[in-house]
Amino acid sequence: MFKSVTYDRVAAMSRQPGRVGNRDNLELVRLATLAASSHNTQPWRFRVGEQFISIQPDRTRRCPVVDPADAHLYRSLGCAAENLVHAASLQGYAATVNYDDVADAVVVSIDAVPGVTATELSRALVTRQCNRGMYDGTPVIPEHIALLMGAGTGREVRCLILTETAEISAVSELVERGNLAQLTDGAFREEQLSWLRFNPASALRQRDGLTGRVNRQPPLPTALGKTMAPVLINAAAQAKTDSARLASSAGVAIFLASTDTKGAWVETGRAYERFALQAELLDIRSAFLNQPIEVPALRDELRALLHITEEPQLLVRFGHGSRAPYSLRRPPREVIVD
Repeated sequence: MFKSVTYDRVAAMSRQPGRVGNRDNLELVRLATLAASSHNTQPWRFRVGEQFISIQPDRTRRCPVVDPADAHLYRSLGCAAENLVHAASLQGYAATVNYDDVADAVVVSIDAVPGVTATELSRALVTRQCNRGMYDGTPVIPEHIALLMGAGTGREVRCLILTETAEISAVSELVERGNLAQLTDGAFREEQLSWLRFNPASALRQRDGLTGRVNRQPPLPTALGKTMAPVLINAAAQAKTDSARLASSAGVAIFLASTDTKGAWVETGRAYERFALQAELLDIRSAFLNQPIEVPALRDELRALLHITEEPQLLVRFGHGSRAPYSLRRPPREVIVD
């Protein structure tokens, strides 16, 4: 019980409301790190300058099996950059984002501009979360669907939303096949296992990864959890779970980009983060189900299903439901480099 309470306390400390006032670089980075990242790997390093904060890839946190091209990694950088934009607005700064191919970094320029006020989305920075639980199956009203689509559309990226039962079922079938392909692959299972945190104590030591607490799973000793991995990471069981989760959802959002480049991946991350922040403001939950994106053959089938020529980048389910416990983040000083 003590460890569980400690976990919640640390999670709450990282989620304190954004402070308004003069520029505070540690505060800006703290809010940026609350962004989404694949497997909660937090694959970023921040370099702080007088008029910019650059976000560089931390390749020690790659997932080369599920993400061999590092597409998810760069989308994660885009998520952090979008958070920085809204965090800067809290301190009265205007921010613009560009991917610098030469430096291989996402550069967020931060400028003092008279009259800048906090963006609406900044209100959701500390409460946004990926909620992998079941939703309640109720529909999202058309006005809110429109807001989500608008938030999820940007430079090179558009957000396509499916709400019809037949459409969601077709996507669910691809997710099921994706689970079969991935979870019968020993290398994939080992990689996923390396990011699982089976108990609060393990999560607190590393402050990253996928903790059972977020999914409301009972804690296990790490050694026991790894021993039970063949049962815990099971294709048939996961397919059944994800099918039920999709059936409980109000819809599926698919993020499409005009190209499949690092710049497009960054912009996709930014678009997704806006979508997720907007969903939070609307009291809508969301979570990734990227199997049809990650398995190349299924990605082609998804493109055919949607009758599109664009590049599918992310697949997200959404709907109404209860809030989940928060995942942890590494402290800002651990991710800032000279």
